[in-house]
Amino acid sequence: MSEENNILMQQILRENNYTITCAESCTGGLISSKITEISGSSDIFKGSIITYSNDTKEKELGVLKDTMIKNGAVSLEVVSQMLDGVLKKFDATYAIAVSGVAGPNGGTDTKPVGTVVIGIKNIFNFQEIQIHHFKGNRKEIQLQAMDMALLMVFKKLQNLS
Repeated sequence: MSEENNILMQQILRENNYTITCAESCTGGLISSKITEISGSSDIFKGSIITYSNDTKEKELGVLKDTMIKNGAVSLEVVSQMLDGVLKKFDATYAIAVSGVAGPNGGTDTKPVGTVVIGIKNIFNFQEIQIHHFKGNRKEIQLQAMDMALLMVFKKLQNLS
């Protein structure tokens, strides 16, 4: 996401007295870092959590172990529960959650390297979760996931006006 769009996204959040939080797995904090690149972001950014392990997803966000066993950590169901957990944990208006396979290891036939599930949710009963298949090396996949997550929020916020 460009700095200009990041600033605009934050202005929309600020003008509506909204806040945002993140639960990140494969992006390892990149989304949170991108948001906080902008001076003054502390009034719209509540904080984030990197839930890289399944154990942390369960303990910190309330993701059910059964959900992870049944669907895998990289799934619509897990990201949905991550969204619920991080919204509650940080008492924010909007949340981003990301879980994926950045590689180069960890891919399977059904979830190859580059598979990333990205979700956004707000307290007004809006939720959107998408499965993406990014190409490139680990860093490129992480950066594409970060950009897509922020773009999803930005597009939703743009539709408010």
